[in-house]
Amino acid sequence: MNKKVAIITGASRGIGRSVAERLFNDGYLLTLVADNSKELEETARALDRSSVLIQVGDLADLDFARLVVDQTMLNWGRVDVLVNNAAWRVVETLRTMTPHNWARTLDVCVTTPAFLSKWSAEHMEVNRKGVIINICSIMTERVGGTAAAYVASKGALLSLTYEMATLFGRKGIRVVAVSPGNIETQLNQGFLDDRGANISDKLVDHYENHTPLGRSGRVNEVSSAVSWLCSDEASYISGTNIVIDGGFSKNFSGYDFKTMQFPTQF
Repeated sequence: MNKKVAIITGASRGIGRSVAERLFNDGYLLTLVADNSKELEETARALDRSSVLIQVGDLADLDFARLVVDQTMLNWGRVDVLVNNAAWRVVETLRTMTPHNWARTLDVCVTTPAFLSKWSAEHMEVNRKGVIINICSIMTERVGGTAAAYVASKGALLSLTYEMATLFGRKGIRVVAVSPGNIETQLNQGFLDDRGANISDKLVDHYENHTPLGRSGRVNEVSSAVSWLCSDEASYISGTNIVIDGGFSKNFSGYDFKTMQFPTQF
């Protein structure tokens, strides 16, 4: 088994699917994980089914997460890359959030990535080489007051990235966070107002108005960064956060206001 092996969670759509496609093209054998069997099978068929192991289940369940690693070793015999991409989010403020939504968000976004990393690292250490990529979010620093559990979980995952990089580094394992901004995915199409009307397009317009590059990001722009971080070209990058947001998080004001002040300069 000379081919490298990558485990990718949340691989049935969006960023996860794009990462799967990119790493497949890079020559990896894949373990793809999600809770939607139909979408996951579609992802696998779009690649090469003989190079893909599908694992369908609930990533809030640590027994299932452990099975993912065990089945990967049974099927492929090694683990070289883990991409903790799966997320679960409910758009609600802390005022209305339920204990169930809080707990489930942290289970999927923090607890399971922690233990998937722990169990994967045990096998990576054998070869003294491996990469763990944690898909975080710019919402760890640019919050909106409307997703308390999600923001807390991504902040925890970012801190956990630094902790794991410090712990596993001497065993040859690199751990890196990737924080996307406004990316065109299904996760960003479910925003509703208090009457139930979808306001996602208005929010996207707002984000793009505050983004120096003037547009939303594409999933392949995230997966390209993940691909590079997993390669030997990024062999000295660990314990850090790569932000992919078109400049959004460093910009203070919208371009409608800037052009009001300086009509010809933006």
